[in-house]
Amino acid sequence: MNPEPVRPELLAELKTLLVETLMLQTPAAEITEDRPLFGPGGLGLDSVDALQLVVALDKHYGLKLTDAEVAKGVLQSVATMAAAVSKKSGS
Repeated sequence: MNPEPVRPELLAELKTLLVETLMLQTPAAEITEDRPLFGPGGLGLDSVDALQLVVALDKHYGLKLTDAEVAKGVLQSVATMAAAVSKKSGS
């Protein structure tokens, strides 16, 4: 089952949020939607980055990730974050 398509603007917003919140050296334009945020071949984020992202998603989008397993699924990539934000907002 494929997730619903998300707005390109949302993907761009989330990439910018990643770069600004985590002070990444990688420009937002170079982050692909399906690039893993953690692990080999990813952006190299760690558990502190994950916590900052959870807080930022709550602050900017009202997306509350209180369950660790749910958060792990949402924080896989920009695409998974966008899908969760879209689902929460109903758009």
